[in-house]
Amino acid sequence: MVERCIIVGGGHGGSQAAVSLRQEGYSGEIVLVSDEKDLPYHRPPLSKSYLKTPDGEGLVLRTEAVYRDNAVELELGVRAERIDVDGKRLIVADGRELAFTDLVLATGARARMPQLPGMEFDGIVTLRTMEDARRIWTAMPMVENVVIVGGGFIGMEMAHSCIGLGKPVTLIEAAPRVLARSVAPVVSAHVEERSRSAGIDLITSAQLAAIHGEGGKVVAVSTADGRRFDADMVVMGIGAVPNVELAAEAGLEVANGVVVDPNLRSSAPHIYAIGDCVSFDHHQLGERVRLESVQNATDHARHVARVLTGGGRPYAEVAWFWSDQGDMKIQTAGLAAGADSLIVSGASEDNAFSVYHFRGEKLVAVDSINRPADHMIARRLLGAGINPSAADIAEGAQRLKQLISAFKAN
Repeated sequence: MVERCIIVGGGHGGSQAAVSLRQEGYSGEIVLVSDEKDLPYHRPPLSKSYLKTPDGEGLVLRTEAVYRDNAVELELGVRAERIDVDGKRLIVADGRELAFTDLVLATGARARMPQLPGMEFDGIVTLRTMEDARRIWTAMPMVENVVIVGGGFIGMEMAHSCIGLGKPVTLIEAAPRVLARSVAPVVSAHVEERSRSAGIDLITSAQLAAIHGEGGKVVAVSTADGRRFDADMVVMGIGAVPNVELAAEAGLEVANGVVVDPNLRSSAPHIYAIGDCVSFDHHQLGERVRLESVQNATDHARHVARVLTGGGRPYAEVAWFWSDQGDMKIQTAGLAAGADSLIVSGASEDNAFSVYHFRGEKLVAVDSINRPADHMIARRLLGAGINPSAADIAEGAQRLKQLISAFKAN
């Protein structure tokens, strides 16, 4: 049969994979199947600028003309139902069977929902898709009190966005600090201080116990210690669950994501997986991880395109993330798991500093607030495997650039 790559998922990874395949010289047919009706769009702004200026067209990753010019067939609003692994066919909701020579799963993740009394009330929302964002934006003018459950990136971004819209906000986080899975304690402390100063009622070490409603609508939430908070909108931001059902039902290996090899190939040789739905061995940690970030999804997409066109080495990109929260641009390069020491550069009182994480003498991650130059240098240091000393860091950006230049020269 004619070579045909089918990509399932219209997020950053799916869109990038389609375009990258053409850029890498793929000459077969490319079909992008997405259960969303919108053209693939930028997702990070949904919790930030979109709520203030809901311009959906401005969020489009690539115009329809780009897909047309690259001979990418778009199947939007089409749900993938089943994979026939042996027959190399994708069965979609309307009953069609789409043949493929290779299949790329970019199915992403969905919001995790707690099992609590009151989850049936109107006014409980999540924020993962454009449709979620539209629903929140439409309801926001009538909202008087917002409760956000979860102090991760999405929860904190939403809290600052809602405060910026003049809405009273209470954020409830079960852990002792916000962003606990993402940044160093010193960064969490700084974010908490500035968030409270911005007017967010930020509550940590508190477990949500129930949601209360009247007339079918949410009116309040309560915590396990008996506190009650008024709310006519409750935003659930307690993490995400990888969308692996399609893969699991097809018999692919799944363990906190679709399990892939260093070239992002699943347990079925002609099926690949990328992005938020993937569990892969991370070169830095030496263990299997699942990352939820635009960078990871797009880097995975570029890599799988190289693999499908006969190139590519084992995946070994530097992980990096970012989050805009009020007057704080938070950027992280690398993964700090297993770090045993840190060095702080800059001053938190200036709302601009970086935290360098080390495991022994090895640099493993850098968290930065409002120091984008530090972040870019950190990505280069980590990519080259350069381990600066405390003295190097104290000398500043010029010294770190010299280390990178010296590495390149050798």
